[in-house]
Amino acid sequence: MGKNIVQKIIENHLVSGRMQHGEEIAISIDQTLTQDSTGTMAYLQFEAMGIPRVRTKKSVAYVDHNTLQTGFENADDHKYIQTVTSKYGIYFSKPGNGICHQVHLERFARPGWTLLGSDSHTPTAGGIGMLAIGAGGLDVAVAMGGGPYYLTMPKVCRVVLKGKLNPWVTAKDVILELLRIMTVKGGVGKIIEYAGEGVSTLTVPERATITNMGAELGATTSIFPSDEVTRAFMKAQMREDEWVPLTADDDAYYDEEIVIDLGKLEPMVAQPHSPDNVDTVRNVGPIKVDQVAVGSCTNSSYLDLMRVARILEGKTVHPDVSLVISPGSKQVYSMLARNGALADLIAAGARILECACGPCIGMGQAPASNAVSLRTFNRNFYGRSGTPSAKVYLVSPEVAAASALTGVLTDPRTLGEYPVVELPETFEINDNLIIPPAEDGASVEVVRGPNIKPFPVNKELPERVEGTVLLKMGDNITTDHIMPSGAKLLPYRSNIPYLADYCLTLVDKDFPARAKSAGGGFLVGGHNYGQGSSREHAALVPLYLGIKGVIAKSFARIHMANLINSGILPLTFADEKDYDDIDMGDALVIEDAVKQIRQGDVLIVKNITKNREYNVKLALSPRLKEIILAGGLLNYTRKNS
Repeated sequence: MGKNIVQKIIENHLVSGRMQHGEEIAISIDQTLTQDSTGTMAYLQFEAMGIPRVRTKKSVAYVDHNTLQTGFENADDHKYIQTVTSKYGIYFSKPGNGICHQVHLERFARPGWTLLGSDSHTPTAGGIGMLAIGAGGLDVAVAMGGGPYYLTMPKVCRVVLKGKLNPWVTAKDVILELLRIMTVKGGVGKIIEYAGEGVSTLTVPERATITNMGAELGATTSIFPSDEVTRAFMKAQMREDEWVPLTADDDAYYDEEIVIDLGKLEPMVAQPHSPDNVDTVRNVGPIKVDQVAVGSCTNSSYLDLMRVARILEGKTVHPDVSLVISPGSKQVYSMLARNGALADLIAAGARILECACGPCIGMGQAPASNAVSLRTFNRNFYGRSGTPSAKVYLVSPEVAAASALTGVLTDPRTLGEYPVVELPETFEINDNLIIPPAEDGASVEVVRGPNIKPFPVNKELPERVEGTVLLKMGDNITTDHIMPSGAKLLPYRSNIPYLADYCLTLVDKDFPARAKSAGGGFLVGGHNYGQGSSREHAALVPLYLGIKGVIAKSFARIHMANLINSGILPLTFADEKDYDDIDMGDALVIEDAVKQIRQGDVLIVKNITKNREYNVKLALSPRLKEIILAGGLLNYTRKNS
């Protein structure tokens, strides 16, 4: 039997394990990336390992999240990242160079290679045929030190794209349709591999839009073949020598298959407050729009913004709409400026933001109270925009531009002839904001500002684990719920004690005080607990507050890994009915915890308050169990180095 693309790349990078679904494997990592929201913590952890120089083929640190400098904190973090990367052999992408995933796609991503990034949208590089996986900062730090990345061998889901898109229907609509089909938890434990004749009709930036939002499926990653379209894109980026062909064998096996007829799709929209709450623009209807935001790592490419510019050319944004646009990279921004498209956007009334994540991560442009905001972003979680009462809808750049003109949610097919935009034969190449590391790292002094605090490190798991249930939550609790972001909190990403006062406050404003008063305890959640961002702060801050374990119906992949890396027990109900029996305030205890973990995959949790017992699962590999017992990955790495 032949191999699919995923199997081919994993086989070439396999360090240990067998490529059988459900088994733990370890793969070598060619490249890593970090961004400043998660990067500071990742580099603090890398320093703690005592390794003198990174051992990857290339590691890049980007500054794209915390770029609003309303105080010294963000600037201090940037200085720390620039000096620590110079010392340890990591390339530094300065503020203004662009969003990590857009720049990495343009300048560094390579077909057939592996990439581990401390950002959940790292799979963007799958659009170029790279096995790109988002992970917590500590996993990335270990990879920078030359360690393999461990994961459970996923299923591979083949998504066959038939036909081609009609005018005004876009790559964003393809992934929104897949989210409608699979939901935000439908991709858990899977890698999405795209195939079919429709693939060749999509450019690399369009493919990257689709793989980017594969993160919203809960998938480990998503990947496209590397073909002549890939080759043309890399040639235009002056990187044709790095191109290799990569396709699945004709008789390759897949665990499941989904077919999407591109010709039957129409403009789609994800309604509040979940990326899978999808319907057609036509069905949702002409709701009044207050704000339109174009950008993010999903839709900020040259192709996206040129189409927006063509739609807006010679027209004026509706007087009731605020339109903001964030170019994805300096390359995109420069090319728009040179060809006149930037002037067209400005003349139409668009406000041009810097090349950064900006509103997508809650750094500025919070909507007005009760406003409707159309965004070309990847997430519309409750409160993520910075305005809890706002209603955020996810759309394509074409829908965004059309709606900005009319003032209501608009099907762009009503605008008439679709503006045809071709990718350039040659992109403008200027990497002057990517700073190479020092040749002699020993001479570099790492600069640490006063806001950079030590991160919490757990202790070995005791035989008796006990505490009260500090909070009980429902399904689809996101990392934005657990550790909110936004302009007010992102500057404190390197200050865990400060962040602790905001942990889970979107769910219960009294939680931090209750956790501190109790000295820690347990959290209880529903399905897909921890969906969303890779931010390990959603594990580190609960660790600081004394959380010993989370009992849930199911977990999102990255957050579960971050809990394990922090030494926090990620437990799932053996019988989901037990979820209904536990209440906030119940006293729980796990006796002989170490012995139980070593003996099997099922533990007994006693509810002292109700005099009941529950079976919970901790179905981990022997290595992951040892990490839990050691009190986290850092302790385990030190112990075994």
